[in-house]
Amino acid sequence: MDKTEKQADIFKALSDPTRLRLIKLLNECEPGICSGGPLCVNALASRLGVTQSAVSQHLRTLRQAGLVRGERHGSFMHYALDPGGLEKCKTALRETLGEKIITV
Repeated sequence: MDKTEKQADIFKALSDPTRLRLIKLLNECEPGICSGGPLCVNALASRLGVTQSAVSQHLRTLRQAGLVRGERHGSFMHYALDPGGLEKCKTALRETLGEKIITV
């Protein structure tokens, strides 16, 4: 897979409104930003008002793109943003749209 295909995979993962809401929600629940932390599928589904099945499918797409990581806590998987994947996303945006587009 070449660089352009990898970039397209990241952009495809972010092209769905529910996945974008998941990313925003996980960002808000990062340690240091709110009192929470990684969230399980139940909590994500409840906060987004969608089914657990839909959340699981969207999380799979985000994990495959490297934007989200899962960590097992007992019998539950808890999900958080993957800092390395987010850096790859920023790099893909920079390479596609130019340096001026991303100032952070």
